[in-house]
Amino acid sequence: MTATVDAGQSYELLSAETVPAYIAGRPALRRLLDPAAISQVREVGDGNMNLVFVVEAATGQGLVLKQALPYVRVDPTWPITPERNGYEARALLAHNSVAPGLVPAFYDADEARHVVAMEDLSDHRVWRGALNEGLRHEGVAADLGRYVARVAFGTSVFGLGAKAHKAALAASVNPELCEITEDLVFTEPYIRHEHNRILPANEADVAAYAGDPEVRTAIGAAKLAFMTHAEALIHGDLHTGSVLVRAETPGIPASTRAFDIEFAFYGPVGFDIGALWGNYLLAAARGFALGDEAHAAWVLGRAEETWRTFREEFTALWPDRADPRVFGDGVLEGYLAKVYGDAAAAGAAKAARRVIGFSRVTDIETLPEEERVRAIRGVLRAARLLLVEGAAVTDPAALFDRAGETLSAP
Repeated sequence: MTATVDAGQSYELLSAETVPAYIAGRPALRRLLDPAAISQVREVGDGNMNLVFVVEAATGQGLVLKQALPYVRVDPTWPITPERNGYEARALLAHNSVAPGLVPAFYDADEARHVVAMEDLSDHRVWRGALNEGLRHEGVAADLGRYVARVAFGTSVFGLGAKAHKAALAASVNPELCEITEDLVFTEPYIRHEHNRILPANEADVAAYAGDPEVRTAIGAAKLAFMTHAEALIHGDLHTGSVLVRAETPGIPASTRAFDIEFAFYGPVGFDIGALWGNYLLAAARGFALGDEAHAAWVLGRAEETWRTFREEFTALWPDRADPRVFGDGVLEGYLAKVYGDAAAAGAAKAARRVIGFSRVTDIETLPEEERVRAIRGVLRAARLLLVEGAAVTDPAALFDRAGETLSAP
């Protein structure tokens, strides 16, 4: 199968049948996995923009191949650069360097056919699905706080120094995928747009939220921060659907891995924390809608856990900063306060876009309509709270207690 990217440029798309020959033709992969030992190749779903194949082997050593499509799967007329897999490969290398064990191991990158090869994590499951089922994987939120902190320090000017930071920034510009976030998260939910799908019973809720002058000012400031604050090589799309988890079992430790890093770019660190916070709101809204208040409260508690471990890990790394001459402890406290404020705004934006705009989530969409209406109403109230008041409520536990009250209100 051939996909035309633009005039004069094309590349062959993989299929389950052609994967063994592809591996045989890639020295790095052939050394890792004998093509003759391949027992099964499974194509697995990966949203709208990629082909993903799980390759299993009789020897037990498998791998995953992720190939970028040159269009959005649900709308082939919507082109998107396949070069994004190159950004993902570079981000995977960088994140493995500073946060090993918290992202998939990286094996190979094929720039010509836009394929990234990485560790097979089939023994994990997507965290969103587990949360939807009411399952509690303890420690995941803490792992993610440490992950964000290690990336935030290790890929920033604090960890790299000025020259290396500028070089890394220049190599990681990801304009097309950033534009997707700028549009889908920060713009389209606040205007009339064909991507927005609003239930009739929620029209007044959306109008009140999106038309609120304080909300519009805050979302504009959050978009500006996203576009201009090149702090670290952030994940860029760190929601509960881009986290894999594995529960502890006899002889096998618990594990957390952030994956799907194709949106990575140099941006505000608070955006990654906020993306998690926004998805905690969505998961909690589902819990309240289904009458499982205990699970909803547990999910909301993950916001404080993520922030606390982020702050502790970043502070522990601080003595190793590249330039301590004027970057003293006062700078650290000011920086952490800025990250917190950015996280509150990003959390609001990420939650609101999932109930107004494009690319909905199963947390909300699989609810019966009456419960869905109430959940959406609560999410929008909680989003307004985080946007307008979040930065001033410096205790995340208190902030998310209040968010829970808004989510559960009639």
